[in-house]
Amino acid sequence: MMTFFSVFFILIGINAIMMIFSLNGIDQKAKKNDSAASEASESKIYPMDLASSKYKKAV
Repeated sequence: MMTFFSVFFILIGINAIMMIFSLNGIDQKAKKNDSAASEASESKIYPMDLASSKYKKAV
């Protein structure tokens, strides 16, 4: 029983350490994306041309 709890708590500790490092990495990536998004050019969005559509409304 003592062996089980020892292994269990070691795995929980490793999991907590990995989670802390992964959350720090996400925070740094978000800061990079915010600065990159402000520098990127805006994309143009064109409206759909529904008049020339091949599909017609069902009656």
